[in-house]
Amino acid sequence: YVCSTWGNNHFKTFDGDVYQFPGICDYNFVSDCQGTYKEFSVHIQRALNSDGHPEIQYILMKIKDIEVYLKPNLVVVDGRIVKTPYYTSGVLIESGEIYTKIYAKLGMVLMWNQQDALMVELDNKFNNRTCGLCGDYNGIPIYNEFINGDASYNSITYGNLQKISKPTAECEDPDEAQALPSCNEHRDECQRLLTSSAFADCRLRLDLEMYIQACMQDKCACNGEEDSFCLCSTISEYSRQCSHAGGRPGEWRTQDFC
Repeated sequence: YVCSTWGNNHFKTFDGDVYQFPGICDYNFVSDCQGTYKEFSVHIQRALNSDGHPEIQYILMKIKDIEVYLKPNLVVVDGRIVKTPYYTSGVLIESGEIYTKIYAKLGMVLMWNQQDALMVELDNKFNNRTCGLCGDYNGIPIYNEFINGDASYNSITYGNLQKISKPTAECEDPDEAQALPSCNEHRDECQRLLTSSAFADCRLRLDLEMYIQACMQDKCACNGEEDSFCLCSTISEYSRQCSHAGGRPGEWRTQDFC
């Protein structure tokens, strides 16, 4: 099971909820929350890059007692910069031109494209044991993330609850009253892009609608600008998730597109 975040602040929990959360503080992406000793934790921070698009600045993960800090083209383990591939007690770190991947023997794989997209796959022994932006992994959408007991949260409230408080951090919580636009005028284009023949093998493997919605929100947020971030990040995520689900996306990038 996979939790991911990509592009214009999109998140998909282990239980399949997709939401947007534009926070720029330091957040618990996913941690083992059962018991006092955490087997692992993954914290992330996003910021806007020079083009004004959100990117993941760094990832800080702990696996048992090992601390791994990732930035683009930089891997630091327990305070020392290391060359990849790097192996230490049950943790393998590989880094290519695009992806940094971490395999942990305890049942976790992390994959980051060193920009906007992060994916964490967890063994199902962690069912009902996680917390953070990825949710509780109980197999039931909405429950305990957006509905908890009698309270229901919107995605911004939920995201703000995952903030890691640092005494020195100066960052504003996103406004919880902020409504997202409906973006319906972009539906046809997004549907066309995501149902192109290159993705024929993906259609039955993934929930197409949630990627169409994410694509529509991307187009809205970019106000008609046709830069590649607005168009490509959700399609890239769809392609990655399709491969991950055993599908074979065709060649969808072209000379003039993404």
